Amino acid sequence: MSVLSKPYFHDEAAAFTYVEGLIWGGEPACPHCGVVGRAYALKNVRSKPSKKNPEGVVRHGLKKCGDCRKQFTVRKATIFEESHLPLTKWLQAIYLMCSSKKGVSALQLQRTLEVQYNTAWFLAHRIREAMRSGDLAPFGMNGETVEVDETFIGNDTDAPRPTTQTKTRTMNQMMKVVSLVERGTGRARSFVADEYSVQGIVPIVEANLAKEAHLRTDESRLYRVMGRYYASHETTTHSKGEYVRLSDRTIHTNTVEGYFSIFKRGMKGVYQHCSKKHLHRYMAEFDFRYSNRSATGCEDQERAMRAILGGIGKRLTYRLPHVGTATA
Repeated sequence: MSVLSKPYFHDEAAAFTYVEGLIWGGEPACPHCGVVGRAYALKNVRSKPSKKNPEGVVRHGLKKCGDCRKQFTVRKATIFEESHLPLTKWLQAIYLMCSSKKGVSALQLQRTLEVQYNTAWFLAHRIREAMRSGDLAPFGMNGETVEVDETFIGNDTDAPRPTTQTKTRTMNQMMKVVSLVERGTGRARSFVADEYSVQGIVPIVEANLAKEAHLRTDESRLYRVMGRYYASHETTTHSKGEYVRLSDRTIHTNTVEGYFSIFKRGMKGVYQHCSKKHLHRYMAEFDFRYSNRSATGCEDQERAMRAILGGIGKRLTYRLPHVGTATA
C-alpha cells in the first residue's frame, strides 16, 4: 500500500484531525487569546453559498474559544492561514517536497494536485518558508568540525554584465552561495552572499561559527585570517588535486561538496531557473532536507511532520508592488 493512500491525504476531516494532533497534541489552543483547553467544536457549519457551491462548503475543524468567544481552525497562525486550498492537497504537497531529494517543480505540483500554476508556485514557497530554520545557534559548538565552502549558480542581476569582448561570466557575475556543514550532526546552513570577497563572505561565516569549532576549507584566501581565531583551521589544495590530506584523512571538504552536488542537480535539473530574490528560500529547502535526511535518522514521513510543525507562527503573503511589499 502506498503512503499516499493514508486517509489524511484524501479526506478533509481526517486531514484536520491529523494536523490538529501534530500542532495541538489533543488540546486546542486559541490563536486569538492563547487559552488552552477551553475551545469546543462547531459541527455542521457551512460557508456562505456561492455559484460554485450553492449550499456552501462544510467548515471542517472549526472551533470556538469558550474564553474570548472567537472562532478558529488549526490553520490559524500557520502557513495554511487564509488558504482556500483543501488541507489534503497541502499535505500531499508537503510530503512530495519533503520526500523528493532534489525537489519538485511548481509545474509538477500543478499537474499532480490539479491546481493552477500560480497556486502551485505560491504553495511551494509557503512550504519552503516552513522549512526555514529559525535556529541561530552557531555551528561547531563543543568542538565540532565544520566544513565551509562557496558555490556559484545562475546570473546575479545586481552584478555588472560581461563585456562584449569577453562574453564570459566571472564568479562575481553569478549568484554566490556560502554553506556550512557540521559533520557531527549532519546539519547544513546556507546563505546568499552579495559579493565574493572577504567583506561579503567572512562576516556570514563568523556569525554562524562558534570559536571552539574546527574549521575545514579549501585553499581560498577568504579564510586565511579568520581561521586563526578558531580551535583549528586546516585546508586542502584543490588547485593541486589534493581533496583529502593523506596524512590525516579527516581534513577535507568533501561533505560540503556533496551537499553542493545535490543542490546543483536540483536547481539545474528540477527548478532550472531561480531569481536572486527567491534563492534564499530554495537554499532553506535544500538545507532542511539535507539536515533531516536518512543519514541523520529522519525518514520521509517524519520529515514531512517536521515541515508541518515548522510552519507554526509563519505567515507568508504576496502583494503586488503597487499594493504593498512583496514578501514571497
